[in-house]
Amino acid sequence: MGIKENLEYLSQLVAIPGYEKDAAEKCAILFMDWCDKVSVDKFFNVISVKKGCNKAAKKLMITAHIDEIGFLVNSIDEKGFVGLTNVGGIDRKILLAQEVIIHGKQDITGVIGATPPHLLKAEDAGKAVKLMDLRVDTGYSGEELKKYVSIGDTVSLKSRLTIMNRQKASGKSLDNRASVACLLEILRLLRDVNHENDLIFIASTQEETNLAGIITASYALRPDAAIVIDACHGDIPDLSKDVSSTPGKGPEISIGPNLQPKLVSKLFELGKEYGIPYQKMVEAGDTGTEAWATQVSANGIPTALLSIPVRYMHTAVETVNLEDIKFTARLVAEFAKQSSEQLGELLCL
Repeated sequence: MGIKENLEYLSQLVAIPGYEKDAAEKCAILFMDWCDKVSVDKFFNVISVKKGCNKAAKKLMITAHIDEIGFLVNSIDEKGFVGLTNVGGIDRKILLAQEVIIHGKQDITGVIGATPPHLLKAEDAGKAVKLMDLRVDTGYSGEELKKYVSIGDTVSLKSRLTIMNRQKASGKSLDNRASVACLLEILRLLRDVNHENDLIFIASTQEETNLAGIITASYALRPDAAIVIDACHGDIPDLSKDVSSTPGKGPEISIGPNLQPKLVSKLFELGKEYGIPYQKMVEAGDTGTEAWATQVSANGIPTALLSIPVRYMHTAVETVNLEDIKFTARLVAEFAKQSSEQLGELLCL
């Protein structure tokens, strides 16, 4: 499958943080075509190894998280209305009239109802709705619904991937399935390359909550260096250029104390050498990504961060330019082709 097909498949997987098992097992199958060894660990990280040809090879970890924002059921009343609590950073503004899927004994589709504007009090018209006040309407009575749905069941946003103007895709969980699709594209580009270093690809878990997946994987694997691929904010009207990048102009390469300067400089160098567009983003502190945890795992792991611009993040209509996935994959693939000696030099003080 190509990038578009992989992204469509990946976006439909359901991977609420802590409940990624099914998605991980399906994702692992995609990596088996490209890697020497694929496994799913106790935290549902998909760990895929493509061995290098040098017996003294270094280990380069390339990671992208597979989990997505979502909900858990926390109440069911007698009329069948379902209450929710969020898992990850949900923007309440986008939830009114949103379709969702409750994953109980069987999948149940529902809608998050909204009070019609005709019935709102004037003082409530401009207020943000609290999640605790929202309910999912499934069309079932409480008695019927409880046959299939229980407290604690996961709930995901319902959305199909839409292709716009041939090169743009919109749907749910493109943060960060766009980057998981990028991992697969990197592997495709390296299919016939006799690279020296061992490459460890990780579709990691629980990034949207506590970074538990990458923390445990990094400690277990202890790579010599890491490249984290994530999503960043794509530009939209009124959003500052200081916190966003333009879709279609390549990935953000982050600069800051969370990122190893030599790795970052090498990415800039490769982008210029091979004509791969990229954008720069200064991160003066926590990048808000797995790079933050990876850098300080084990004895410390030199880390770089590439981010694919995604508009409308944490909604059911996240939008990405497919070209940016290609640009990111090309840049990381060129980095992965370095010899063990070259990578070692980047890791020296």
